[in-house]
Amino acid sequence: MRTIDGMVAWVTGAGSGIGRAGAEALAGAGAKVVLSGRRVDALEKTAATIRDRGGEAIVEALDVADAQAVAAVAKRIADRFGRLDILVNNAGLNMAKRHWNDMDLESWEKIVQVDLNGAFYVVHAALPIMRAQTDGLIINVASMAGKRVGYVSGVPYTAAKHGLVAMNETINFEECHNGIRATALSPGEVATEILEKRPVPVTEEARAKMVQSEDMGEIILFLARQPKHVCINELLVTPTWNRGNFGGPDFFPKRD
Repeated sequence: MRTIDGMVAWVTGAGSGIGRAGAEALAGAGAKVVLSGRRVDALEKTAATIRDRGGEAIVEALDVADAQAVAAVAKRIADRFGRLDILVNNAGLNMAKRHWNDMDLESWEKIVQVDLNGAFYVVHAALPIMRAQTDGLIINVASMAGKRVGYVSGVPYTAAKHGLVAMNETINFEECHNGIRATALSPGEVATEILEKRPVPVTEEARAKMVQSEDMGEIILFLARQPKHVCINELLVTPTWNRGNFGGPDFFPKRD
């Protein structure tokens, strides 16, 4: 395991859930963390927690669906720190209208624009910095929905995450000679705010048995600590009590 003390990490979607937990874990190990997301108040709370614990964090508000804004943040990171060692490409969303029988164009376009196009914009902006230093780790937070087609996650989210998993491997294929490696981190159900968008509410009992945000933060730190000659191409994470193995009314479409 390597030390990440003093390294620069950029975390998108850092105001809540997996992004927040990942940022706190990286900062706790000594990384200088740049926090991005759409909600400034949430980012400031993450930054305050990190600073209270003795870490270093700066806030760069950002909608990853805006390619020009993404490029501008990447430039400010390069200008301020001169490098970017770790990218946690985590920003994503889902919507209640997610199935063929109720999905509209807005749902498709918004989810794909953030979850796939936005992820591309962030990688595209980070790569030149990493190429210049011939080193860099990209953690693309995907989903088990990017590995297996099911019902719960919905059509646009599933399609976007499949695209993200494929995009992740193209990074390893094309950028390995530059010392850049990428991991598709694909969790199953994690007890985060995104569950609030489920058409069928998730009980507190079920949430307690899911993977927790803090678990994902520790996994992100584990990935960040791998030596640069190690590439973990993909990592699948599910709860031991995996609802996908049990089924249930919210796991299958209604049939006429």
